[in-house]
Amino acid sequence: MSAFAYRDGELFVERVALSAIAARFGTPCYVYSRAALEAAYREYDEAFAGAEHLICYALKANSNLAVLGIFARLGSGFDIVSGGELARAIAAGGDPAKVVFSGVGKRASEMEQALAAGILCFNVESAEELARLDAVAGRMGKRAPISFRVNPDVDPKTHPYIATGLAQSKFGVAFADAPALYRHAAKLPNVAVHGLDIHIGSQITELEPYREAARKALDLVDVLRAGGIALTHVDLGGGLGIRYRDEHPVRISEYAEMVRDLFRGRPERLVFEPGRRLVGGAGVLLTKVEFLKPGAVKNFAIVDAAMNDLLRPSLYDAWHPVDAVRPRAGDVKEWEIVGPVCESGDFLARGRHLALAPGDLLAIGAAGAYGHVMSSNYNSRPRACEVVVDDSQAHLVRRRETVEDLFAHERVL
Repeated sequence: MSAFAYRDGELFVERVALSAIAARFGTPCYVYSRAALEAAYREYDEAFAGAEHLICYALKANSNLAVLGIFARLGSGFDIVSGGELARAIAAGGDPAKVVFSGVGKRASEMEQALAAGILCFNVESAEELARLDAVAGRMGKRAPISFRVNPDVDPKTHPYIATGLAQSKFGVAFADAPALYRHAAKLPNVAVHGLDIHIGSQITELEPYREAARKALDLVDVLRAGGIALTHVDLGGGLGIRYRDEHPVRISEYAEMVRDLFRGRPERLVFEPGRRLVGGAGVLLTKVEFLKPGAVKNFAIVDAAMNDLLRPSLYDAWHPVDAVRPRAGDVKEWEIVGPVCESGDFLARGRHLALAPGDLLAIGAAGAYGHVMSSNYNSRPRACEVVVDDSQAHLVRRRETVEDLFAHERVL
């Protein structure tokens, strides 16, 4: 059951009315359900019960410390792409020994930070990165644990901006180049070869691309073993989609069955990097209607949230559900839900049929992933606050920025 549901004509998150959250904390405001976060993690984890596995939540989807802390207490590892994300994971109680470090542009200072922390593995994405990591580890007197992120050239059938496993992608090393890179890495004095990593994209709603990529990965693992390089883990990445509109996401149980079939009898530990699947449906962006602007061609509902708060609609033309917190009877019209930012691309939703009045509260759904984490201060707009609801309690886990915060680090010449 969804943590967001109507009771007596009003939208609640768990046992708290969203209108009460708006009254207490203001809008725009991101609201997350602890119960939904924990349920999503447990579903993923329990699907692989009995198989040696590690779930490394992908911080890039939502890096709020409270969210990370919830997952850390459940035993989660973390998938990071920067030194800042590593610091966040540790600050939230995460175990560095359960951290995998992905990303195509790791700086030497970030490598030093991760080696000092004792992370589980670097997912290396180029020959030059391997050379830098070997040199950094050598200067520190350490051996860097690595996997190569291998690009299997599989079409994930998702938005091109979030497809990461095709040959034209910047991510990973070419499949054909991987055996030689592994042989080279195995000879380096400051590198320890541990695994293989693939990640083909995000918001994937079909099982077959995963099957194809996993099979190619296992073929490579077997080639390497025959050549004397035995890997201890295979990281299958993340990317399982969620429902925004009319998608039919892959069930975790179906995905787990496919993975179990492919890995049955194999010695490698399974590693996963889910992000959106764990947090996307657990959050909404709460916003208030400021003005209604009916027109001859389009009707605009101008709200206090904007593209700087939720970028996905402007960036990807992404569709998010929009629900009135207190649905009203009256004249239903087709509305463009737009913000106050000075851009024609500033919209949160298009063509939504609602009965609206100024002051109404709207909940932009499925906003727990790639929402606040991608927000900005464009137009000198303070970023929204974040709230986690735990049963009947609402906790402010990030305060709303003030205008003074925006220029606190600036100086007039």
